[in-house]
Amino acid sequence: MKACDRCLRRSWLVARLAGHLELIRGDRPAVRGVLALSNRRLLAALGGAEQQPIAKQLDQLDIAEQRRRWSAAGATSVCRHDPSYPVGLLELPDPPAALHICGAPERIDQLLAGQAAVAIVGSRRASADGLALAAELGRQLSLCAVTVVSGMALGIDGAAHSGALAAGGRTVAVLACGPERPYPARRRRLHTELCQRALVLSELPPGTAPWRWAFPARNRIIAALARMTVVVEAAERSGSLITAEIAADLGRSVGAVPGWPAAWHSGGANALLRDGAHIIRDARDVLDDAFGVSGVHKPAQRPVPQLTGPQQAVLAAVTDGYSTAASITERCGEPGAAMAALSELELLALLKRCADGSYRVR
Repeated sequence: MKACDRCLRRSWLVARLAGHLELIRGDRPAVRGVLALSNRRLLAALGGAEQQPIAKQLDQLDIAEQRRRWSAAGATSVCRHDPSYPVGLLELPDPPAALHICGAPERIDQLLAGQAAVAIVGSRRASADGLALAAELGRQLSLCAVTVVSGMALGIDGAAHSGALAAGGRTVAVLACGPERPYPARRRRLHTELCQRALVLSELPPGTAPWRWAFPARNRIIAALARMTVVVEAAERSGSLITAEIAADLGRSVGAVPGWPAAWHSGGANALLRDGAHIIRDARDVLDDAFGVSGVHKPAQRPVPQLTGPQQAVLAAVTDGYSTAASITERCGEPGAAMAALSELELLALLKRCADGSYRVR
């Protein structure tokens, strides 16, 4: 398993522009929008006065040296051109070019193949009951061969990971910093255990500090990795609701644990239930809603069709961040063939046309 040079350059660039992304952190759609841009457009959108120096650094980047540095930090990498890259991430309009992983590389296939995964998220200042339920959900799902995905935060996230580790270790932590960095620092012991027995990953390469924009950005990875997102406890403005919103946008199931109406830490979860989320009382509810009453199934693999040259060019353009018909045809250079390929890729269910007329990879 080895990420290609092109994707690692992209990963380096996102980390290099992390401070620039921080300037627009309050506008989550804007952050997601620029993360979907090609390298050239990303630099133009965020580089400012540093655009040319950063572009020069990118051109001269010694990828072999970066690989050695990241390997020395105990991380391996997988990119979206590798069969081990989680297929659920490809449904995002802004999928990470590469994932940096701490833990045995083969675990990414063991834990995330077939999307037999459920995200468990919630408040950092959780109640004792909420922590106990999150740990029990993590334990029972891990026993049922379901991978528990969360963000290693204080509160519900950490409890879910701990419960899964207690039952065999089917869990994945997604961080908003380099994967080798325990964050928060109080989670150092949990981070060590996750690296030894499970998996820690991030779209940001080793050595990257946590940034505030990266927390909602990492939530999209949590949501996309999982068949279902379960919110155990959350206030009305909790970041966990971002994960649930992204999951719903991806067409995934969303569940929530009902709480006492007057409790501040139940407002967000109760609002999700009001809006149609599944009621979650225990792991059986999760299994029924996410996988069907007969338990966990591995979905059948759809055969990948052989693509023509124009189809491959169009698919590559959309993958690189060209999302409108005009920009795609301009990139491909043959407007007639490109427009025909767009329609064909839609019929093959490899591209999706969104409500605003833009295209994204399914």
